[in-house]
Amino acid sequence: METIEKLAILADAAKYDASCASSGTASRSSLGGRGVGSAGGSGICHAYAPDGRCISLLKILLTNFCIYECSYCINRNSSNVRRARFTPKEVVDLTLDFYKRNYIEGLFLSSGVIQTADYTMARLVEVARCLRIEHDFRGYIHLKTIPDADGELLAEAGRYADRLSINVELPTRVALRELAPEKDHRTIKLSMARIRARREEQAEARRAARRITSARPKPAAIERFAPAGQSTQMIIGAEPSTDAEILATTADLYSSYRLKRVYFSAFSPIPDASAKLPARRTSLVREHRLYQSDWLIRFYGYRHDEITAGDDAAAGMLDLEVDPKLGWALRNRAYFPVNLNRDDRERLLRVPGLGVKSVDRILALRRWQKVRLEDLVALKAGVKKAMPFIVCANHHPGIGEASSARLAARFAPPAAAQHSFDF
Repeated sequence: METIEKLAILADAAKYDASCASSGTASRSSLGGRGVGSAGGSGICHAYAPDGRCISLLKILLTNFCIYECSYCINRNSSNVRRARFTPKEVVDLTLDFYKRNYIEGLFLSSGVIQTADYTMARLVEVARCLRIEHDFRGYIHLKTIPDADGELLAEAGRYADRLSINVELPTRVALRELAPEKDHRTIKLSMARIRARREEQAEARRAARRITSARPKPAAIERFAPAGQSTQMIIGAEPSTDAEILATTADLYSSYRLKRVYFSAFSPIPDASAKLPARRTSLVREHRLYQSDWLIRFYGYRHDEITAGDDAAAGMLDLEVDPKLGWALRNRAYFPVNLNRDDRERLLRVPGLGVKSVDRILALRRWQKVRLEDLVALKAGVKKAMPFIVCANHHPGIGEASSARLAARFAPPAAAQHSFDF
């Protein structure tokens, strides 16, 4: 099979991996080196980096052959799909060729499991090692690791890759046992714990080096280990886990393993699917609401259990009609109004329409003047959404805005839009 044919097959097979974004990696440049490539600290992703740049990377599988029989996976062992396999050298050559043509800024490499987990992981590590050592590649590398692989292989992967990721696959251990019986949640968690331990050891070594010398230690003096951290991905909608259960698992992963990001992938039916799987694809709006909730947990100080409380207490599901932050505000009207000129940062972060940057700018602004509505407009905050929940120098919410039912009706999407939730 020609390389271009393999690329068509294995790039298409990789589209189901959502966890390809990154941030926080060490900044590297080819200046002063013998190789090629660079990586910016703002991160690499398929969509947009924090500074607004659209960034791309070569996102492929090493192979879509797989010995596992995961019911939800298009590349499972029994699936009737066209198969292909790259050699490590082919992936290295593709990455370098694409980079030199300015098509990409890095590599995202995953794989089906062939022969054994150790054999597959060794091939992935070989690609990263060859790029870093033999070609002095300074671009971004993200490796999707194999949980059952030997710990030393995971450690070697972290020396060459900017980010490592291990998929938890499904929100609960019961679901994983039912739909992917060959995978063990304990093995997945053990691999995550190993990566966290290695990163903490490396961080402590850097701190110790800084205590010894006043000069910042050179990167070469201390081993780098997955500087952009680790992430994971879970499929939603393939089994009956509620949003409350998904967010509980998400919060536990952040606290227990210091993950940089948890990604959600809405289930989509596959050919010749198991009868255990739903026939209908999961709403992308549900996936979006989970991402919004994840943001609230990570940056806004919300507990996972308060996000879903009251939306649909029996089912534990998020409201698809309003975003979870607004939903919480509507259920907790006694918390409001929040005074923009007096209340602390924690309270301001609970106001719908105000993001983290807007809140920080408000706190800085009010040191010099009273905050007014026009200031929120200048800050490009969500003024219309925030007005019923705030007090400022020239605004107090009206008595008629106090009712949650009235506000819910105001912010509800048009009836025509509600039919587009499942698509």
